[in-house]
Amino acid sequence: MRNYNPVLVFIICFLLFPGFANSHESLTGSGCSVSVPGYLSDLAKEYEKETGVKIMVLGGGSIRGLIDLHEGRTDFAASCQSKTRKDPVDFEYVTVAWDALVFIVNKQNPVDTVTPQQLKDIYEGRITNWKQLNGPNLDIISIISQKGMGGIGEAIAKYILKGNRPLQRQNSVLASSISISEQLVEQMKEGFATSGFGSARKRDVKMLKVNGVLPTRENIISGKYPFKRPLFIVIKKNPKPEVRKFVDFVLSLKGQQLISSYGMPSLIDMK
Repeated sequence: MRNYNPVLVFIICFLLFPGFANSHESLTGSGCSVSVPGYLSDLAKEYEKETGVKIMVLGGGSIRGLIDLHEGRTDFAASCQSKTRKDPVDFEYVTVAWDALVFIVNKQNPVDTVTPQQLKDIYEGRITNWKQLNGPNLDIISIISQKGMGGIGEAIAKYILKGNRPLQRQNSVLASSISISEQLVEQMKEGFATSGFGSARKRDVKMLKVNGVLPTRENIISGKYPFKRPLFIVIKKNPKPEVRKFVDFVLSLKGQQLISSYGMPSLIDMK
């Protein structure tokens, strides 16, 4: 997957569309492949309608977003990975919405439900064929993304692998991002991947039930479906005023109601 420099893209837009940065300040953000399609792109458009401030949002994954923010290429990062000791001291993590870890397969795969132990066995190489889960006689191709899988890897370690992130094994295929993992599952009958509810629900894939419970917004909010996790916007401390205004909008009642309307669990939903 080709990585685009957010600043370069902004410059191209500025040159091709003279009104792009006219009269109002613009912001750029990048990061979480679940947050961007799950709520952030739509919310950025709504903010522009209200304020005239254009916000360009790119994906690439949480790690990419955090690097872009640290190196000054963007104004904020979208992340589903929690703050770590390795983060710069000037990073401020703001919880803005909720998501859940989901497990996806190709729509032609008849397997419908799994248990946490079966998921652990897939990642640790003990379950290698779909027939072991009452599915077809096909080798499981486990698709994992590079660099420890970012926030998805963090959640797998927390909920499934008892503190360990997924490792590449004989039946693994590496993808450059969670977005690419989802696309591969759409195309591969044997495919298996872990993603976030926010983005997987918009893909042509099947989200597996866990212990018979389907990942839906309602089941995540109620707690019937396990594996919920926060989504963050990350900014630097003492950001420029327009960045803070955007974050305040996301946290406002209207911003949270919009997130709910996009089909995502909002902060007010989870109270």
